[in-house]
Amino acid sequence: MIKLNDKIYTCPVDVTLGFIGGKWKLLILFQLHYFAKRSYAEIRDNLPGVSEKMLSQQLKELERDKLVEKNILSAKPYRVEYFLTAEGKSLSPLYEFASEWGIAYLKKHDIDYIQDQHLYK
Repeated sequence: MIKLNDKIYTCPVDVTLGFIGGKWKLLILFQLHYFAKRSYAEIRDNLPGVSEKMLSQQLKELERDKLVEKNILSAKPYRVEYFLTAEGKSLSPLYEFASEWGIAYLKKHDIDYIQDQHLYK
């Protein structure tokens, strides 16, 4: 057993999933990897189905875990941009692998993933 940040993990994979697990975190991290910097609205608009509350919570957790940082652009109106930290960037092989694997799977099953690329604005 591994104890980290007052949590118990079963193995190193469990530790990694503790940081990136859930439906939205890996997608947020991939967006920031792909686009470098994104506003809250840009992240939200590229994650159909995410609620404001969930997105805000996931971003706060990613900040807490030092995978993402935010830069405050203006106080009124409140505008921020998010970007990967060095720790977040170190996960880039994972983002790349997940993307490549997904593309290969879709191609193998004759699913046209290109038609949905408009989702990535």
